[in-house]
Amino acid sequence: MKLTTWLAAAAAGALLVTAGCSTAKPEAPAQTATAPGTVDRTVLPIPEPDYPHETELDARKATPPPRFEVKAPAGAPNVLIVLIDDMGFGMSSAFGGPIHMPTVERLANDGLRYNQFHTTALCAPTRTALLSGRNHHMNNMSSVTETATAFPGATGQRPDNVAPLAEMLRLNGYSTSFFGKNHETAAWEISPSGPTNRWPNRSGFDEFYGFMGGETNQWAPFLYHNQSPVEVPKRPNYNFMTDMTDKAIAWMQFQKALTPDRPFFMYFAPGATHAPHHVPKEWIAKYKGKFDAGWDAMREEVLARQIKLGVVPAGTKLAPKPEAIRDWATLSADEKRLFAHQMEIFAGFGEYADTEIGRLIDAVRDTGQLDNTLVFYIVGDNGTSAEGGMNGVFNEMTYFNGVQETVADILKRYDELGGPMSYPHMAAGWAVAGDTPFMWTKQVASNFGGTRNGLVVSWPKRVTAKGEVRSQFHHVIDVAPTVLDAAGLPEPKSVNGVVQAPIEGVSMVYSFDDAKAESRHKTQYFEIFGNRAVYADGWFAGTVHRVPWEPKPRAELLNDKWELYDTRNDFSLANDLSAANPVKLKEMQDLFMKEAVKYRVLPIDDRTLERANAKLAGRPDVMGDRTSLTLHEGMKGMSENVFINVKNRSLTITANVESPAGGANGVIIAQGGRFGGWSLYFKNGRPIYDYNFLGLQHFTVASTQPVPAGKAMVRFEFAYDGGGLAKGGLGTLYVNDKKVAEGRIERTEAMIFSGDETADVGEDDATPVTEDYKAYDNKFTGKIFKVTIDVKEMGAGVKAEAEKASAEAAKKLEAAK
Repeated sequence: MKLTTWLAAAAAGALLVTAGCSTAKPEAPAQTATAPGTVDRTVLPIPEPDYPHETELDARKATPPPRFEVKAPAGAPNVLIVLIDDMGFGMSSAFGGPIHMPTVERLANDGLRYNQFHTTALCAPTRTALLSGRNHHMNNMSSVTETATAFPGATGQRPDNVAPLAEMLRLNGYSTSFFGKNHETAAWEISPSGPTNRWPNRSGFDEFYGFMGGETNQWAPFLYHNQSPVEVPKRPNYNFMTDMTDKAIAWMQFQKALTPDRPFFMYFAPGATHAPHHVPKEWIAKYKGKFDAGWDAMREEVLARQIKLGVVPAGTKLAPKPEAIRDWATLSADEKRLFAHQMEIFAGFGEYADTEIGRLIDAVRDTGQLDNTLVFYIVGDNGTSAEGGMNGVFNEMTYFNGVQETVADILKRYDELGGPMSYPHMAAGWAVAGDTPFMWTKQVASNFGGTRNGLVVSWPKRVTAKGEVRSQFHHVIDVAPTVLDAAGLPEPKSVNGVVQAPIEGVSMVYSFDDAKAESRHKTQYFEIFGNRAVYADGWFAGTVHRVPWEPKPRAELLNDKWELYDTRNDFSLANDLSAANPVKLKEMQDLFMKEAVKYRVLPIDDRTLERANAKLAGRPDVMGDRTSLTLHEGMKGMSENVFINVKNRSLTITANVESPAGGANGVIIAQGGRFGGWSLYFKNGRPIYDYNFLGLQHFTVASTQPVPAGKAMVRFEFAYDGGGLAKGGLGTLYVNDKKVAEGRIERTEAMIFSGDETADVGEDDATPVTEDYKAYDNKFTGKIFKVTIDVKEMGAGVKAEAEKASAEAAKKLEAAK
């Protein structure tokens, strides 16, 4: 390619041309030259020209070639994707809900509301589909990575032939960033051992600040900046929602200060409003008394507002309520008081999150960039979560460990709900109300209550319609092709040397200017946990195979009862036509199977026991069959997916330490935190072991004598009683092989200590296992040479029971995440 051609390409916005180093006429590789003045962006990264080696000795006599640097197409917009967590169609005020969300309302009034936009019904599958433009099974994300299997479509590891949108944009000249929740990395890959292929920084994001996993404590999160753990700022009233917004604003301002003409792509994915519902008290107080009428009244009120707003057609009826959800009028006074407060907390959480997002939008405006920023504000990655069960919980970990919290139990700590001493979730009745006008909730992919989420699109420079509604059928896989279309970029055929699977979504740009345009997304399958359905040109057929609060599937897969709806006349799926039109139902069932084969949905996997066990499921297990693990000071951030299993068995913890003069203080090793876990630590020179049973009861084995200065071996032995799961045992402390303390630990946790907290050596990060030491101020003041954990094999009976219980716990955790 001649120099003039390269200059023309630069002028067209394809390349930046500055000084280089060759006298020869540059010739670009054949695959990058498609026409004069253009660059082939279907092969990424765009290859650099291979210039001949220089032969001229003196630089004064040489003519440099143009500098090669990829730029985004001229006028390409900034792109901001906001994704709220676990908020259904009927929650936000922008779509008729009771939660005041001024930011999404403002964007909607300046742009477009999409009232037939869909997700997958579950967190990680929605996110991988959103970020790639391919269906979740093509991302190998049939559910969440914690229950991945060996079947293609369910391995939990995004394949290389499914490049993320962020990588496409980065290789086309965008700056890219990600703030918030990352649940797209396989659980067993989240450690220093990696591999890091699917971490945010190697998935196209230049910058990442957030948490790795399905949920986090908003008051005390375990965070990463890029691939390094970071300490949470030690300031009063810290909350991650504000922190992540601060970081996003700072990154955007810095990026625009240095490169104002370089577009950015920002993915902003708060943990809000996923459990735990953590929000400052002043936001909860805004909703005091507003839900006293209950969830049945809320459904009626929301539907009326939805119709008035135009996001639901006039004449729409409420779908039936699930039989398990009791009528509000039949509840006791205590139940009403507690449940109403749970919804006050959730609503406060939602408004707080939206207000923080408003700060981000305002910051973009203040840089002068909002006019050419394409904003997708997706109000929920699935329907509202019903995993709180019929009563809700004060501590979500009780649910995973099969410990029932009664209304009376939770009311004792009423004033702490939503604050740092709680880890709460709300009653399922609110989830159904929050998915108005539909019947079901998160997880139920066979009903729009699980998959219909509000979407607002704003792009002032391009979208001239203000406050209009768009009713074309769309799905989360349509966002990525919309971004490429808006930026003037083609779908890449090859990325980083790997031929790509085609993008399966369709661009929504056609709908920006035409409310009456025919939908271009004609067919879409849905499947989560055996709940499955298919949409085709207005018809929708599906089967509810498993419900969040039911312990097992309703039927075998071949015997599932299917329903049929004509969504053109039945927005809420209230009129089942399966009996009246069996021919159409059969046609739709056949279509589902065709799509299921095409997109790696099969085999449908509703197993629990096998998927709870990594070996049986066929996914990697970092610890495998190991019975011993040796660690060293500073090793922290180990989730239960990469740490040795100490539950339901006897064990020994041996620590080789050195105490300073005057005695040591601080943590030797801890796992979990305030809502369940254990810790071996020193206080005033005395070794202590504390077992925190779900925040409900502490069992402590403590020496009365300090350990002298110098080197010592501290050992804790736990002799498990056996005879089943969650049993007690005898704990004994030794110093230099001398017994110094002994005590009973009457109850233990069978399944999980925490969904977000970790095992740490040398300190107890995030929330403390015991209030006997302070959070974020408990580092061991001596030296730790090594800590070894040895566990004994479970007895056959205990192992069988553990596998069975683990299956149910895994299903709960899978669902909640």
